Amino acid sequence: MRAPRLLAVAVVLLAAACSTDTKTDTSTVTLVTHESFVVSKEVLADFQKQSGLTVKILRSGDAGALVNKAVLSKGNPQGDVLFGVDNTFLSRAIDAGIFSAYDPKNLDQVAANLKEGTDGKVAPVDYGDVCVNYDKAYYAKKGIQPPSSFADLLKPAYKNQLVVENPATSSPGLAFLLGSVATYGDTGWKDYWAKLKANGALVVDGWEEAYQQRFTVGSQGKGNRPLVVSYASSPPAEVVYAEKKPADAPSGVVTNTCFRQIEYAGLLDGAANPTGGRKLLDFLLSPQFQKDMPLQMFVYPSVTGTPLPAEFTKYAATPEKPLTLPAADITKNREAWIDEWTNTVLR
Repeated sequence: MRAPRLLAVAVVLLAAACSTDTKTDTSTVTLVTHESFVVSKEVLADFQKQSGLTVKILRSGDAGALVNKAVLSKGNPQGDVLFGVDNTFLSRAIDAGIFSAYDPKNLDQVAANLKEGTDGKVAPVDYGDVCVNYDKAYYAKKGIQPPSSFADLLKPAYKNQLVVENPATSSPGLAFLLGSVATYGDTGWKDYWAKLKANGALVVDGWEEAYQQRFTVGSQGKGNRPLVVSYASSPPAEVVYAEKKPADAPSGVVTNTCFRQIEYAGLLDGAANPTGGRKLLDFLLSPQFQKDMPLQMFVYPSVTGTPLPAEFTKYAATPEKPLTLPAADITKNREAWIDEWTNTVLR
């Protein structure tokens, strides 16, 4: 998921040393990722010490923007490894040929269903569920139940309360769109969105604005939207990073709206340091990084058997049957669905 508002960015940003030598700098490896990538100082420092590499991290917006920039720089990438492309945008990246094949260590310990559609080009690093989150206190004060389904979001009781991300620029926004397709089918989802628009749904470009500025919980009361498209693991983030630990999470999850999201990493074609890139990919599936990830980025580790922290298991919602769509369907229809959504909601 996207990192919570108070999360300190614990990464090393070191530029390659200035030199007139034209040789490739093999002591630095560059990770291109989304704006919410976080790893603990200790875990990153251990990797750098053991590998002899300096990790340079370049952030590039949400997953949608990340992929778009990577496609535009194909063959002359900004870095060596890309982390953060998800199953909603994966086929766009693979079809564009931006990755070089590599199977990192521990890939055999990742469940087969997480590898669907990867074509051996990328490795699943984490997964989670994109769902509508709600402000518990808001609905308790109003004396009404929060919504419990996609259909409930159309009711007058929830008018002007939902903020969603644009699926053209945001991976959770696209996941929510795909969830509506999975729920209403190829013939019914557009009518659903027309009604959602009429009920006052607000569209913003990305998760950061939706959650941290518009959502009443994520903005600490500065926003005015008690419903937001976020993650099933957002509630534990609110607990972990609260200045005063609450007895319970201030936000809840509408589990019937959850769509499964998987994030991948891959070696970029044309990488300046492919050897370092492979070591970095091994690190992303290592026990150290996988165990560190849940309380850094609030996602589930992809490697089977990785232990989860108690706070994570206590407060994260677990949908029994998260919505999914076959990778082939997403590949075939994604661009058309985004165009149709744009015509329905923004025009």
